[in-house]
Amino acid sequence: MADDIFDRLMAELHHRVSKLPEGSYTTKLLQGGIPKIGSKILEEANEVIEAAGEPGEEGTQHTIREACDVIFHLWVLLASRGISVDSLRRELERREGVSGL
Repeated sequence: MADDIFDRLMAELHHRVSKLPEGSYTTKLLQGGIPKIGSKILEEANEVIEAAGEPGEEGTQHTIREACDVIFHLWVLLASRGISVDSLRRELERREGVSGL
């Protein structure tokens, strides 16, 4: 397991799933369940697509920010299901060398 920002983010999200800290945005998402989290993923995915269509460096930076929003909300959903970064790594490794990856 690499100790990078992705590991730290997922560890924190798993912690919040188990503790549901009061006043936490993540807690509010989790309490709304899959419908709430899913709607945020869809909203952020649309925003990243729009940002990707913007020209120049400003568009690139906007795309990066929106992509991080997509990742965050997707990972809240994954943490709510008990899915780890290592599970994602294993699945991507399984697919490596297969058509399309």
